[in-house]
Amino acid sequence: MIEVGIVGGSGYGAIELIRLLIQHPNVNIKYIFSHSKQDQPIKETFPHLEQLNYHYETLKSEDIECDVVFFATPSNVSKYIAPQLVSKGIKIIDLSGDFRLKNRNVYKTYYGETAAAQEDLNHANYSIAEWSNVNPQTTQLIANPGCFPTATLLAVHPLIDKGMIQQDHIIIDAKTGVSGAGRSLAQHVHFAEMNENLSAYAIGKHKHKPEIEQYLSLLAQQEVKVTFTSHLVPMTRGILSTIYIKLNHAFTNEDLHNLFKDYYEDKPFVRIRALGQFPKTKEVYGSNYCDIGIYVDEENQTAIIVSVIDNLVKGASGQAIQNLNLMYGWNEKTGLMHSPVYP
Repeated sequence: MIEVGIVGGSGYGAIELIRLLIQHPNVNIKYIFSHSKQDQPIKETFPHLEQLNYHYETLKSEDIECDVVFFATPSNVSKYIAPQLVSKGIKIIDLSGDFRLKNRNVYKTYYGETAAAQEDLNHANYSIAEWSNVNPQTTQLIANPGCFPTATLLAVHPLIDKGMIQQDHIIIDAKTGVSGAGRSLAQHVHFAEMNENLSAYAIGKHKHKPEIEQYLSLLAQQEVKVTFTSHLVPMTRGILSTIYIKLNHAFTNEDLHNLFKDYYEDKPFVRIRALGQFPKTKEVYGSNYCDIGIYVDEENQTAIIVSVIDNLVKGASGQAIQNLNLMYGWNEKTGLMHSPVYP
């Protein structure tokens, strides 16, 4: 049994961590940190957690004694605190963007803040759990991927890995529910602004674009650029990423479908739909699954891949726990085999 702490305990990501970790057989939650709600019972903020007796605490790194700390914070927080905890032998799983990008200048451009120290970035393990190289003996800091990158990279990885596509023609059309914006108040997430509305946002400057490009470039061993557009849709949870990719040879629907089935045969949280079937966000709601549907326009040799996840689970807290399992050498399914909530 390990003991964990959660930083940013009043946000949506933290609440999902709590929901999942209290059912994990190998984990005890020792701390839930929130500077703004110090000493308050967690059930005052989240009445649906009436059965839990936790109180929010203020984080003082010198006083923390546990095995793992999750950072479910906005960016520009963990980079100051996580290295102090690592120096004490505490493992870190960071759900923010502070350790995802290895290039400090790129971080500055997209996040508008000074990046973490290069040494800390070098030590961080960016871990798409299905293709992770997390080492239980040596990994101390995991950079948990963003939600859009998770949905997108799981869909593109097999094609890049096999060299089947034109790498200068990757178009990503992605849509997310409003919980992806967090709990902070903002005009664009007010009900009257969001309801019965659909909007593109952060065109050309979304923080997840360089994250996707970094991963694909490393996998392809050459620079890969993508066209990425995010959209906000009036639903609470879910991401649907539709990816358009030019193929470099004559492939059929069956070719790509068989490739994906083979690649994900032993990956329990990626489900490849039958040919002609395409997933919907409701079909993964509340779960750690990523569902993928595949179509090839054989006349134009264009692959259309549809990938869906729950942005708060597979796109954040669920994958963080999957990475925790890998970090400790446990079965990656431990504590995560929840069926989607439907309808």
